Amino acid sequence: MTLRSFERPAERIVDRILDWDGTWLLARLALVGAYLLGGLVKLTDWPGAVAEQAHFGLTPPALWAALTILVELVGPLLILLDRALWLGAGALGVFTVLAALIANDFWTMAGQERFMATNAFFEHIGLVGGFALAAIVSRMRRRLGINR
Repeated sequence: MTLRSFERPAERIVDRILDWDGTWLLARLALVGAYLLGGLVKLTDWPGAVAEQAHFGLTPPALWAALTILVELVGPLLILLDRALWLGAGALGVFTVLAALIANDFWTMAGQERFMATNAFFEHIGLVGGFALAAIVSRMRRRLGINR
């Protein structure tokens, strides 16, 4: 047996998984789950949401908390429903870049703190790439008539 004899069956299995509509939904849920949960937590703990914005020096903190909740709830819903997904992805992408710059300013840190903030910063930038890819896939599916 060669590697090629395993390659084709494995490729067919992966193709079936990727072609399943449930995979498209689960991938979007995985991408936005933390934002959706974060928005719900902030919505149910308004004082905590305001305190978080104040902690990062954003004023007025209540306004920033409300905007954060709005983006963290509406953006994921647009992505999950695959309706104006590009708008939800764009909003969450901009939000994520701004949050990464504010919360993970690794360039001002040293030692272990810098290491951890640098990793977190670039993980967030990776999410922005995921939002761009989701928008691209949604557009391609729509053009191919796959979206229902």
